[in-house]
Amino acid sequence: MAMTTTAVEKNKNIVRSVCPFDCPDTCSLHVTMEDGVIKGIDGNPDHPVTKGAICNKVRHLHERVYHQDRLMHPMRRIGAKGTLEFEPITWEEAYEEIVRRMKDVIAQDGAEAILPYSFYGNMGILSAEGMDRRFFHRLGASQLERTICNGAGSAGYRYTMGVGAGCDPEDTVHTKYALVWGCNIVSTNMHQVVYLTEARKRGAKIVHIDVHRNRTSAWADEFVAILPGTDTALALGMMHVLIRDGLVDQAFIDTNTVGYDELVAQVEKYPPEAVAAITGVPAETVERLAREYGTASPAFIRIGNGLQHHDNGGMAVRSIAILPALTGQWNVRGGGALKGNGYYSSHNVRKVERPDLMPRPLPRWINMNRLGDALLSAEPAVKFLFVYNSNPAVVAPDQNRVREGLIRDDLFTVVHDLFLTDTCRYADIVLPATSHFENLDLYASYWHLYLQLHEPILEPLGECKSNFTLFKELGLRMGFEEDVFDISEEQMIREALDYDSPHMNGLTYETLKRDGWAKMKLETPALFPGRIPTPSGKIELYSESMRRAGLPPVPEYVPLREPDDLPFLLVTGPNHSFINSTFGNQDRLKRLEKQPTADMNKADAEARGLVNGDRVRLWNERGAAWVTLKVGANVLPGVLVTQGLWWEHGNDGVQAVNALTSQRLSDMGGGATFFSTRVDVAKV
Repeated sequence: MAMTTTAVEKNKNIVRSVCPFDCPDTCSLHVTMEDGVIKGIDGNPDHPVTKGAICNKVRHLHERVYHQDRLMHPMRRIGAKGTLEFEPITWEEAYEEIVRRMKDVIAQDGAEAILPYSFYGNMGILSAEGMDRRFFHRLGASQLERTICNGAGSAGYRYTMGVGAGCDPEDTVHTKYALVWGCNIVSTNMHQVVYLTEARKRGAKIVHIDVHRNRTSAWADEFVAILPGTDTALALGMMHVLIRDGLVDQAFIDTNTVGYDELVAQVEKYPPEAVAAITGVPAETVERLAREYGTASPAFIRIGNGLQHHDNGGMAVRSIAILPALTGQWNVRGGGALKGNGYYSSHNVRKVERPDLMPRPLPRWINMNRLGDALLSAEPAVKFLFVYNSNPAVVAPDQNRVREGLIRDDLFTVVHDLFLTDTCRYADIVLPATSHFENLDLYASYWHLYLQLHEPILEPLGECKSNFTLFKELGLRMGFEEDVFDISEEQMIREALDYDSPHMNGLTYETLKRDGWAKMKLETPALFPGRIPTPSGKIELYSESMRRAGLPPVPEYVPLREPDDLPFLLVTGPNHSFINSTFGNQDRLKRLEKQPTADMNKADAEARGLVNGDRVRLWNERGAAWVTLKVGANVLPGVLVTQGLWWEHGNDGVQAVNALTSQRLSDMGGGATFFSTRVDVAKV
């Protein structure tokens, strides 16, 4: 693909870009170029939200682009699976073998024996959910439920609010009281920190509720430690106090909600003393949090991803989302809640992904959190796995079972990536991927309300191809319809924008090309003027849809399902320098993180004769991982927290922590239950 002319700012050596990674902020970037080579990366000061501030990871992103280990040509496996022994081949040879293998699998086992596995290693609409979706729809392959990150929370939030939309984060500078709940925003949502820091200058108090004292805890005004998986109980305890003490907005409730009487009856079961016994949060803290929240206005809740990665994660998010309805904060600028805002920038999915191309009856669905089971026991068996934008040999739960499936001799695996990841150990063909700097793409944030166009600033390096180009060329080689597959990136972006959305408000490709970004339109500061898009048309404190789905229609605390025969609850959270497994091979960032560690409460360490710095083995029936112990007061007794998904390749002595996690699905939305894991600990 020829490089498109890029929008150039005042300095002709500075070009505009967008951060492509799975992060809420979706920062606008300024990239310094010299003779066609990236020399430096900074934030774009002109962007209305990100305003020139970027994280350390992205500031050094050109080290990733020009990394000595970056893949530059296709390769074929010549060694045993589980090794990284490959030989270079041409794209022609790669395409011939892939097409032949796909046709053979379809002839012998049917197209459902082919499974794509991808997520959001690149968040571009074309890169993550564009021509790839169109290709696998037309192929008739098994469909992948991409629920590993936010499936549970999104489902829970929709049961309450109808769609995945919250308040405008730009308005949160006006808040007077902020609950940052289950979210280490200093590491994962830095511009929300900027807004709330400004709010604090104007008098706001910021409370961080989490299982782990981390960078956000140090920044906040108060840290409240909670036992993993008990967030629903804390929310219900706060509701108990709000209702008991008359701190609710009855007029808002009467006009905008359904099920208040049923909720009142339910929260009677959750007085602060009972909640304290469940959550580890003292009863007086439950009382005070509720009173502070109920008497402050505007009051804002930033709902994080962490708490949804439990067996009961969907209910936790649903319950927290009810709090602003009880206090009427949805109608106050700077109030309300924010779990995600992807709804506002929704595009024309039907035109882009073409689900109408799928055969009838529709192909089966396979949940990505159960990849191990799918590879080992699905019927019909998965015979062809196509991995892109993901690294399942590190990120998927129940790693030992996943790898047992990946190493099958009768499974043909293709991996499209920038590097030889741990997943490539099991690949038959490895294909070199472009970085986002080499692609034309469209980026939406799932936090702020700006849609951004990214024009390429580099020619594709080596023989690298984008996801769009790869699946376009495969589609044409499979003999699929030219009018569907022989199109350009610009055409697909125009299809995405051809959407009857009041929020997109007639946005055009030309506008994005001229300005770089555009804000989605909101009618008023209120979240949902008029009808709220639930079945009842109101915020659902009681959900008939949940009752029909076999779920509690009113929020209810349900304990974790992991057997309690092991003493520690393990939470495998993100670290500051990686994004999932991305950046896990960057020496600069690995040095900052140093090594895989586990936080343990000092009382637990003393009881087991362990000290800070001990090398320990975490284990359960699924597997084991070795980490270095950090002893202190960062977690409650009975809790362990590890941070970061470390590669095994290139890190001697490191084991994927997801060897310990389960393939169980969450209470709703098919989400992952990474954080509902029990382990024991032994000193090495």
